[in-house]
Amino acid sequence: MMLISFFLQAKESWEARIPWLGQEVFAAVTWWNLLAFLSITMAAQLIHLGVHWVIRMKLRRDAVEVSAEPQHERDARKWFDLFLGAALAPLAVLVWVYGLYLAFTVLLLTLRELEETPLVLVVIDWVRDVGFFVILVWFLFRMIDALDVVLRQKANETGSRWDMILSPLVGRTLRLILPLVAIIVGLPLFPITAEAVIHFRTGLSVLFVVFISAILFQVVRALEEGILAGFPVDVADNLQARKLHTQVTVLKKVALVAISIFALASILMVFEPLRRFGTSILASAGIAGIIIGFAAQRSLGTLLAGFQIAITQPIRLDDVVIVENEWGRIEEITLTYVVVRIWDLRRLVLPIDYFITQPFQNWTRTSADILGSVFLHVDYTVPISEMRGAMDRILEHAPKWDKKVKVLQVTDALERTLQLRILVSAADAGSAWDLRCQVREEMIEFIRDNYPEALPRFRAELSSPGSNDSRGLLPGR
Repeated sequence: MMLISFFLQAKESWEARIPWLGQEVFAAVTWWNLLAFLSITMAAQLIHLGVHWVIRMKLRRDAVEVSAEPQHERDARKWFDLFLGAALAPLAVLVWVYGLYLAFTVLLLTLRELEETPLVLVVIDWVRDVGFFVILVWFLFRMIDALDVVLRQKANETGSRWDMILSPLVGRTLRLILPLVAIIVGLPLFPITAEAVIHFRTGLSVLFVVFISAILFQVVRALEEGILAGFPVDVADNLQARKLHTQVTVLKKVALVAISIFALASILMVFEPLRRFGTSILASAGIAGIIIGFAAQRSLGTLLAGFQIAITQPIRLDDVVIVENEWGRIEEITLTYVVVRIWDLRRLVLPIDYFITQPFQNWTRTSADILGSVFLHVDYTVPISEMRGAMDRILEHAPKWDKKVKVLQVTDALERTLQLRILVSAADAGSAWDLRCQVREEMIEFIRDNYPEALPRFRAELSSPGSNDSRGLLPGR
């Protein structure tokens, strides 16, 4: 109103000095209104060009200027220039929005004197408010983007794992919160009924719960990433890492489920009919509660088994196990099931309580290293000392052998053959399997090439007809 009064006084003053300025041009618009409109438009243009020129000259000067200032002052100037450059476009548009608003206000100043405000003036005022709101939101988004760049660069400079993880989280969190704040602030700008305001508030409450849940999801995932980043599992001795990965993965899923349940309950409590329905169910309990309790018994048992797995850890991620007569690795652990990747790349999916109630083999329970056994059946004439020497030579050139255990023993003397057992050690189950196959193949080649008569043989006793006298033992096939 003060602005309108100022323009009205100026109009009366100029028209008194120069009478032809008060002559009407079109639709109650005088020459004074038209000249004032053009003057304000040109001023907005000059201000727009001036803001652009000043900011761009400063940015260009700071970009080429070699300063002897300390590093922290140069960084502060660089960050300030970054924010200033981000604010350039919104400020320029803001100048035009208010410049054009003033120009059209002066152009239609005569209409302001009417008792009933014309629709065109209402539209102009509404465009001004909405334009300011949109520019403000745009400005805040650009400031958040600039802040995100600053935080990422600072994180790269420090090299801290947590800085690298938390700095993007700040930007994502602010980008989630800003639309909600914008809706709350901009809601009064729109002419809506009281009933519509109630519905909008309900929707805002739902959006608030959704946004908070999304932020909590990101926090949980960032914490998981930050904790696990310091414990890689792609190393030789990864026992502690696999323990931590198992606990964090299971607890993360528990946290996500808890957040989801809380969010769903909060959303339902926003709506009055659903809130009463939930209250009546909780109050009734009785037979319905008993039926639900029995129905959920196994599900609750499965969830408790998931907690027990996370705490006691009979299995961990990447453990080598034998379940259902299948050899494989633990690939995924959820609150309800476990996925085992079998050696031939099939997936065996088992309920999580299987590992609480059923026996299974865990080859990496305390350590990843394991002994591999090779059994050979040879003739009684085989030279054992030469076999041990051959085993030593084979293992010296075997990269999968960890140089801890090598044993060759006669473990049984059968009716026709000797049973030899070779024990060798390897860093993990996969290496032990490959080492066993290599030792078995090369030992068989050694016997075949050097002592073919020591291969398993079948002996038969021959005698003349009608005689029980032994004639000797001859080899046969």
